[in-house]
Amino acid sequence: MFENLVSQKASQYIISDIKNGTFPRAVLFSGNSCSGKLTAALEVSRVLSCQKKTGEWNCQCPSCLRQKSLTSTNVLLLGPRDCFLEIQAARETFLNAYKNNSSYIVAARYLYLRSIRKLTLRFSSILYQGDKNLSKIGAQIQELNEYLEQLDFPHALPPYEDTEKLCEKINENALKLESDYFYKSIPISQIRNMEEWAYIKSEEGKKTIIIENADSMPTGVRNALLKILEEPPADCLFILLTTRRNAVMPTILSRVRTYTFSDRTLDKQIEVIQRVFHKDNFNSTISDFLLSYLPVPINELKKQADDFMYELTHGSIPNTAELIKKCDKFVPKIELKIFLSEIAMCKSRLLHSPEGCLASSELIKTVQESWENVNLYNQPVQSALENLIREISRINQTYDKIITKALSS
Repeated sequence: MFENLVSQKASQYIISDIKNGTFPRAVLFSGNSCSGKLTAALEVSRVLSCQKKTGEWNCQCPSCLRQKSLTSTNVLLLGPRDCFLEIQAARETFLNAYKNNSSYIVAARYLYLRSIRKLTLRFSSILYQGDKNLSKIGAQIQELNEYLEQLDFPHALPPYEDTEKLCEKINENALKLESDYFYKSIPISQIRNMEEWAYIKSEEGKKTIIIENADSMPTGVRNALLKILEEPPADCLFILLTTRRNAVMPTILSRVRTYTFSDRTLDKQIEVIQRVFHKDNFNSTISDFLLSYLPVPINELKKQADDFMYELTHGSIPNTAELIKKCDKFVPKIELKIFLSEIAMCKSRLLHSPEGCLASSELIKTVQESWENVNLYNQPVQSALENLIREISRINQTYDKIITKALSS
């Protein structure tokens, strides 16, 4: 039970409550990113649905097999998440294990399948009922599932070269799905669709509804969720995940039990990387490990941001089309987030005068708006960057070229 949740003390409290029959129907898993919250949520779903009631990871009951491969029809997963880097890391682990006939090939196979389905589960036709993109999403999910079926248990794997090509197609489709159709906050329609599904009695076992980034839901969505949390269906379990417990609506907090996921030490994070991804030569955090799979290296993104700011504040207008090309179109979007975060770091150089503090505040607001325009409102990246150029130029001129002076010092 919870064998796949490495070095996280929260699992002990969860296991204890499950064994004692005191695990509630609505819970909140709170902790920083990469602390194992989603892994734990999926494991709770599997353990509580285990037909043999043992909860062991190697259980071969039909329910556990479906839950392990994330093909159970009793699980709904909602909420935004950057999935692609984990998919890339899992792909490499799986292909290396297959190529070298490693002893951990079964675990690596599950790792890769689950990394993809952590994405595709969020595009369930149940959630997207009535959505204008349902038919397009459905066609892409069907294609992905056809590829995945060839790698899934109990089928024998295709020859290595064919498997490698399959993984390439799967990753391309997964990136397109994440980039083109992901809602960055849960639409209220998905909560209503979920509620309708939750009240349909399950033919087998409990239903589990996992909501990631529960702190980022708009007010209307939170209120809609609150209604079903007040009187959850008898055979339905709600697991909310958050990195910011204080940002979750108090009335929701009052209806859930919180399990706190602590930050793992660096040594424990290295152990996770070794045990899960079988990387023995990476001596940094899990977050840094996943970022190492960016199509454009993080240092290059930061360099492009620094060059962008220097050009902009020293009399040149950055070539946004060329920039986007160098940054591989900022796909996945986390690349744009890193780029903009580096620009925002200029604020620390401005905080030495009242005018600098004002300029810093405006700079942070402008960068945040650029991110939201792309991430939430689907503004083209080039348009967002061109607007960013205008706004930073305005700030620089308003405060007597204060950014130019700061970057030159």
